[in-house]
Parts: sequence; C-alpha cells; structure tokens
Amino acid sequence: MSIFIQKAAPSRLPRILRVLSLFAATLAILAARAAAGDEARIVAEAKRIHENVLVLDSHVDIPLDYGLGKLDPGIDGATQVDLPKLERGGVDAAVFAVFARPGWRSSEGVARARDEANRKLRAIREIPQRYPSRAALALSAADVERIHGEGKVAVIVGFLNALPVGKDLSLIDLYYNSGVRTFGFVHAGNNDFADSSRPIGDDKPGEHGGLSPLGREALDRLNKLGVIVDVSQLTPQGLTQTVQLSKAPVVATHSAVKALVDSPRNLSDAELDAIKSNHGVVQIVAFSYYLKAPPVDLHKKYKELQARFKKDTRDLTQEENDELHREIYALAPKTATVADLVGAIDYAVKRIGIDHVGISSDFNHGGGVIGWKDESEAVNVTTELVRRGYTEEQIAKLWGRNFLRVFREVEAVSKRLNVADSRKP
Repeated sequence: MSIFIQKAAPSRLPRILRVLSLFAATLAILAARAAAGDEARIVAEAKRIHENVLVLDSHVDIPLDYGLGKLDPGIDGATQVDLPKLERGGVDAAVFAVFARPGWRSSEGVARARDEANRKLRAIREIPQRYPSRAALALSAADVERIHGEGKVAVIVGFLNALPVGKDLSLIDLYYNSGVRTFGFVHAGNNDFADSSRPIGDDKPGEHGGLSPLGREALDRLNKLGVIVDVSQLTPQGLTQTVQLSKAPVVATHSAVKALVDSPRNLSDAELDAIKSNHGVVQIVAFSYYLKAPPVDLHKKYKELQARFKKDTRDLTQEENDELHREIYALAPKTATVADLVGAIDYAVKRIGIDHVGISSDFNHGGGVIGWKDESEAVNVTTELVRRGYTEEQIAKLWGRNFLRVFREVEAVSKRLNVADSRKP
C-alpha cells in the first residue's frame, strides 16, 4: 500500500490580514482627510457668518484705571477687551459695565462706590472720544446698527450694582443722561434695592424678600427712562418679582444654566421660563465656573484666602481686592471650553427657544474660557455654533439680534409710558 503525503498549502491568513490592515489604514486616511475637509468648511463658513452678523457682547468689565498706560483702550494691551481685540475678533458692539465693588451701605461706603462708578463711567465714555474713527457711543438700538454700518465698535454703557445710587433715585436719571442703557440692581452682597444671589459678610439672606420698595420704585423709573433692566445676580425671588413688575422685557446680561452647574449665579429652569414669558433674553456667559463645576474644595480655599486679609471683603482696598481675585483664579484654573459655553447655549435654546438666548463674556472680571480667552477669539464661538448645526439666522439672533430686539421694545415701552403720563390731568 502506497502512502502519499501531501504538503499543506501555505496559509493565506497573513496575506489577508495585511490586505485588511492596508484597507483599514486607507479608510482611516480617507476619513481623516474628509474630517479635515469638513472642519475646513466649518471654519470657512463660521468666518463668513461672523463677518456678516452683528456680534454683540452684552457684558464686559473694565479695571478702575482703564484708559491709562497699558490699559489704553486703543492699544492691544493688558486687558481682555480693547479696540484692537474687538476689531480682530469681529466684535461689533459691547456693553461696558459701570461696576462698583460691593461695599457698606454707610455714607462713606456709598461715596466710595459712587467715586468708582463715576471713574469707570468717564473711562467708558472716553473710548469713543479718544478714538472717534474706531468707536462711537450707542444710546439706542438704532445707534448700534448705524455704528456697525459705519465700521466702528458700538460702545453701550451698562450699570451693575445700585450701591452708588444710595437712596437718591434722581441719580438714575443722571446716569441715563450720561449714557447708561442697562441697569443691574445687585452684584455680590445685598444693597438697599434688592437681595443678591450671593450674600456676603453679615448680609441677611432674603433681607428684602427680593426687591425692596426702593428697588420697585427704581424699576418703574428705569422702565419710563427706557433702560434695559438686568436681572443677573438677583435671587430667584427678586428675579421673579422683577419679571412680573417690569412693563418691558428684561435681560440677564451675564448668567448661565443651573441645571448644568449648580451655582447661585446660574438660572434655574423656572427663572429661564420666567424671562421667556417676559419676552426677555438670557445672555449665556463665558465664565468657566458657571459652565463647568469648580473643585469641590474651592469655597473652603476661598474662605481661607479671605481670612488672610483679616477684614471683610467690603473693607478691602482696590489693590487688595485685585490681589484676592488673582489668587482665587489661580486656585482653580479655568477648564471650561467654548464647547461647554455652547453646550449651555444649547440647553437654553432647547428650554426657552432661540429668540430668548444670547452670548456674553464677563471679560476683565473672571470671564473667559478655553478658546475664547479675550475678544480677539470671538469667532471660535461662531465656529462651534456652526459645528453644531446652527444656521446663520440663528447665530445672528444669538450674537446680537435678540438683545437689540429687547432694546427696541424697552424704548417703545418708555415712549408709551411717557405719552400716558403726559395725558394725565
């Protein structure tokens, strides 16, 4: 019997694996090229849209010595907001806040706050005075659009923290006549007008139950003057009362979403809904701690820092206050990104609709996220919006059209109220 031994055929498996590996690598290269092509198209489309729409940042702060030396608004200087950065970033308008630090409600405390407010008001008004070919003061929604059409930056004056007013409501008229067009009652700490969402020192939470009688009277005056009421920083009760009592739409010029980050500065779903019912707008702020929760021990570290100064924060000098805040931000570096900012915008849009949401930075007072560190990077926000499928029409609403719509409605309410008053016997 013959036995035939047949040689085994060489395995084809290694060859098949090599072919599959080459095929997978080719697909990966093609996918990467397609993704790069998609990203290039997104960036190009975002740049086109950003140049077409009116871009408005509804809340920026300025240092007390703004306008001096490296803080000259006409040079690319040390702050997050100056004309070169606004121009480079395609930001067409900004609300510059006349902000006085929280302080005591004594005559000395009010005088200090008033001095701070007046210095900042002068500095803001001097921007267009010093650079008339690059900026102009906007006193109305129509002014903003006209100035934009002239290729200049529209400077809108806001006011945050009514402490400088003391109890003299005639000063609200004075500030209006000086250009103020948005007004927020409180910052950190209660004052004679309203309760703050962040009481400080010996503040009694719920001291006024929201708005005080003085705050209600001021609200009525602001409506008649045609000043946009800013509900950022109020307690939920104060915000609800303001929305119910205001005869005109309101704006939260620099707030975010409590459902995403549980901060007292963020707005609950009920507060978002209340602003929508008032036909107002919520300007989602690029403030890292309000978009991405800071470390759990940050509050403890903050208290330890405060203790080092051995005084209430309301007694700090400007230099001590600046040092405290520098150290606070160093404790917990900003980790939120432009994607986190747009995530909060997404939430608000889904909750209350595209017509009631906008964008702000809070630059020069803690604002800024990775990807939008100063005004020069504003187009990155538009790029992320395009990436998520927002249309040019929707982006135009978010970047300024919604804010200007409220501005116009506030002006219209003012006219109606003043006509009604003129007809009274």
